[in-house]
Amino acid sequence: MREQLQAHLEKRVQQCVSNTGSTIHSCKKIERKKAGLGSRSGEIIKAHAIGTIVTIGKEKDDVRSVNYRVHFKYLIKQQGLFHIEEEIETRAAEFYKGILVEDKEIDPYEELIVKDEPIVEEEESIERISYLYDRLRAVQYAERWWNSYNPAYKSFEVDCTNYISQCLHAGEAPMRGYPNRSQGWWMRSNNWSYSWTVANSMRWHLPGSKLGLRAKEVTSPEELLLGDVICYDFQGDGRFDHTTIVTAKDAFGMPLVNAHTTNSRMRYWAYEDSTAYTPNIKYKFFSIVDDA
Repeated sequence: MREQLQAHLEKRVQQCVSNTGSTIHSCKKIERKKAGLGSRSGEIIKAHAIGTIVTIGKEKDDVRSVNYRVHFKYLIKQQGLFHIEEEIETRAAEFYKGILVEDKEIDPYEELIVKDEPIVEEEESIERISYLYDRLRAVQYAERWWNSYNPAYKSFEVDCTNYISQCLHAGEAPMRGYPNRSQGWWMRSNNWSYSWTVANSMRWHLPGSKLGLRAKEVTSPEELLLGDVICYDFQGDGRFDHTTIVTAKDAFGMPLVNAHTTNSRMRYWAYEDSTAYTPNIKYKFFSIVDDA
């Protein structure tokens, strides 16, 4: 049964990347990606996708549900430069008597409510408060773990900010504030601050912190350097939902980012092809400040 379902899904995703299945949501997503690239003098030279089954539900009334992941790879050309963009999409499919009747992306941000509290910042005396941010090491970490999870840290279903915090810490940003969850930025002893794991809390911590990890807000994405951070408010309601790290620049000097939750690498910063994207989206651009 698994082999039969796998064959169905593999055919489905290959139809998508070969432009023979334009009714599939992912294909529409690729079309949005193409349109965005076209506006930036870029194009997809080659696309490839591999679908892998995660879970198979029990059959009921001849209907069987399947959750699966699709690993998309795009070879992108822009102004004579090439890079590979990757993304992992989680999807849900239903089969009726062995025939695929429904296939949709699972939106990891849908109805997402994460409890946090206001960040309380106080002057404090801790060791290793001065640091030099190693942007190369932060980017290397982001590349190493973009589609997997470092067992040295706890992982989360919504893992985007936890992943970014790990990248920043790999770049020598010092933790501080333990054990107060609403103060500082830290993960320790199976506990963590809100700013380490919650996108909205990190958005407020970065510009508000005066010690250790801190950042200055800049007005445009092209001002960001490798290892800097972008925060996303998809609905434009003032509560930030997502966090990414800059790992490269495109031919026009615009950021390409890595992220978790929808695991991605070298993705264009604006997220216009994301399921979570809305016309009301707002961004915050943060450049990490150190003691250099």
